[in-house]
Amino acid sequence: MAHARSSRKPPRVGDSPAIRRTLIGIVLVLGAIFMLAPLLVIFAQAFSKGVIYFAAAIAEPDTLHAIGLTVLTALIAVPVNTAFGIAAAWAVTKFDFPGKRLLIVLIEIPFSISPVVAGVAYMFVYGLQGLFGPLLQSADIKILFALPGIVLASMFVTAPFVARELIPLMQAQGRDLEEAATSLGASGWRTFLTVTLPNIRWALLYGVVLCNARVMGEFGAVSVVSGNIRGQTNTLPLHVELLYHDYNTAGAFAAASILTVLALVTIIAKVLLERMGAGRASRPALAGAPLSGGQAKGEKP
Repeated sequence: MAHARSSRKPPRVGDSPAIRRTLIGIVLVLGAIFMLAPLLVIFAQAFSKGVIYFAAAIAEPDTLHAIGLTVLTALIAVPVNTAFGIAAAWAVTKFDFPGKRLLIVLIEIPFSISPVVAGVAYMFVYGLQGLFGPLLQSADIKILFALPGIVLASMFVTAPFVARELIPLMQAQGRDLEEAATSLGASGWRTFLTVTLPNIRWALLYGVVLCNARVMGEFGAVSVVSGNIRGQTNTLPLHVELLYHDYNTAGAFAAASILTVLALVTIIAKVLLERMGAGRASRPALAGAPLSGGQAKGEKP
């Protein structure tokens, strides 16, 4: 009897049905207040003047231009950051070289710097009074207050997303498969396409989805480098702010509903990809060290 009492596990928080129901209720209430309610308000305000006004607000030329500029920025920034993420993950996990830890730190920098600060930094580099400003002006090349500046700022803030998803997975997989393919005479590209890519495809797509969502929703860095020129350099998030400041509440919420739909689609895609094996949630052994610079499984000392 004494042994049975000593082996009994201590009670955990939430074991009591009353406590469990209370905690679940608190979470549901807070989730409804802070997440569900704002979503409902966005769509309610967007359709407050009817479907016809909603469609007219979306079809307004400045709104269409903002949507087009946002999509164009994503079409440029996401593929570039995808290529960067794959290259960075490949370099970190498949090779040993001086400065490896420094590369990992550099990948993390955009997550440590405020987007507004990043935008200001671009001003000091590419602005008229910046480092390359006079040279760019003499060559009649416009970076700031134009598409190149918007793309550069978006690329900066989203640079880590793909790499952060690939590095833990590729560390866990090690180098054995690539080394075996190389020993059998496969070229580098063939090894990547037939060995590495199939093993990272879901994590890669997961990172691309997150990167695309952040590009389309980026506000801080883009607001600094774009100049907020109506109908020219306003992306969709900036256009929402402009409409709201113009007291066009219904139009602002109509434009914001597009970003909301994008966010919901991103969440659904994220959940589906996690079920297919993507994302750090499906890799518990790597939790807490997504960008470890130490030796990974299969790496040689």
